[in-house]
Amino acid sequence: MMQTGTTQTVWQISAGPASRSYADIFLKFGVGLIGPGDAGPWNQDRDDDEFEGGFVRRFASEVKIRDIFLLRTGMSKIRALGVAASEYLYLNAFDDVNGWDLQHARRIRWFELPEEYDFEGRVFGANPPRLSKIGIPTVVDYARRFVQSPPTRWQETPLPPLPKEEPPLEKIPTVLQGLVAQVSDLAELYWNREAFGEHPTEDELITHYAVPLLRCLGWPPERIAVKWRYIDITVFTSLPRIPEHCYFVIEAKRLGAGVEGALGQAQEYVKDLGVPRDIVVTDGIRYRFYSAKRDFDSVAYANLARLKQSATELFKRMKSP
Repeated sequence: MMQTGTTQTVWQISAGPASRSYADIFLKFGVGLIGPGDAGPWNQDRDDDEFEGGFVRRFASEVKIRDIFLLRTGMSKIRALGVAASEYLYLNAFDDVNGWDLQHARRIRWFELPEEYDFEGRVFGANPPRLSKIGIPTVVDYARRFVQSPPTRWQETPLPPLPKEEPPLEKIPTVLQGLVAQVSDLAELYWNREAFGEHPTEDELITHYAVPLLRCLGWPPERIAVKWRYIDITVFTSLPRIPEHCYFVIEAKRLGAGVEGALGQAQEYVKDLGVPRDIVVTDGIRYRFYSAKRDFDSVAYANLARLKQSATELFKRMKSP
C-alpha cells in the first residue's frame, strides 16, 4: 500500500563535502548513494563494522519506497527533495564518484530546487552523518508539505537510465606499471591517520606522483616546471619557458581536498598567461583533464588507484607529442 504524505519517513542524505560534491550525479541519474561500497553488497548477515557503522544497513533495510529524501549540502541547506523509487541496490557503476566508492544505492525521483533552501540553524547537526532519519518537526513538516503540493507529476516520471559499468583497464601501459604499483601499495595507507599520520601535502604528491607520471609519459625534466608563475606544474612543448610554449598546466590539491574544486584557481592562472591552455587537476592519485577548446569541459579522467578503460584518453592527452 502506498504511503501517504503523513506517514512517509523523512531522511537526509549527504551530497558530499563542497570540494567533492556528488549532488550532480544524484540528480542526473536519479539515485541516492552512500559508501563505503568496496566491501561489497549489504545483506542481513553482514556486520555493521564492515561498512564503518550502521549507515549502509539503515539505508538498505529501513528505507521504504515513497519515503522522502532531502539532498543535504551543508548543516542546514538542501539542494533537492526526492521520493524513494526502488529497493536497495548495489551498483558497481558508482565505484568511483569523484574518488568516493558509493555503490550502495536506491533509485530516487528528485525535484531540484530553483536555489538551495536554508532551514537556518544546524537542523542536521553540527557534524551531519552521511544518512539519517529526520525527527525535527519543522523539517519533517516542510518535506511532507512539499511532496503533497502541486505539481506532483515529478514523483511519477520515468527514472533516467543508469550509467553503464565501465570495465577496468586490463593492460596497464608498461611505462606506468611501476607508478601504478606504488599507488596500489600506498593509497590506502595515506588515509590511515593512525598508521601514516597527517595526509601528504600538495608538494609531496607533486613530487611522488604528478611529476613521475609526466616523466613516464615522455616529458623531459627541462620542460616540466614546478611553481613557475605560481602554477603548481607547467608543461612546455619546447624551450624557452614562455607562455606561448605552454602545453597544459596542472593544479594540485592535497589528498581528499577534491580535485574538481581546483579548476577555478587554475583558470585564473591560465588567464594570467594570456593564452588558452588545457588544465589538469590532481591530488596525485586522481587526474581530471579540462579542455580549453571546449570551454573547460571535463574530457578525461583517471584514478591511478582504480584504473578504468577510459583512463587511456587522459594518458593520451597528457603524453608528450
